[in-house]
Amino acid sequence: MAWILLVIAGLLEVGWAIGLKYTEGFTRPLPTALTLLSMVASMGLLGLATKTLPIGTAYGVWVGIGAVGAAILGIVLFQEPATAPRLLFMALMVVAIVGLKATSGH
Repeated sequence: MAWILLVIAGLLEVGWAIGLKYTEGFTRPLPTALTLLSMVASMGLLGLATKTLPIGTAYGVWVGIGAVGAAILGIVLFQEPATAPRLLFMALMVVAIVGLKATSGH
């Protein structure tokens, strides 16, 4: 169950990271409210996941999901560059996430 909470927390981190772009410096009320809600929910679920998962593993996976997800959506939504090196390093982050899960003992 902790892993499911952690994945959801990571996906919510992607949501708030992308939401920051839409808040336009926190000047738009609805995107700001949704971004803040996503932040709180993401942190809350991360906190619940760390009740049973090691903090280093949980935090690393959470950040990794957020970073890779935000980078992918940045490419898709905002036409950020999708260069070969950038894609390679995103793939390496996915490998790191899988490695942390595989070696966590949970």
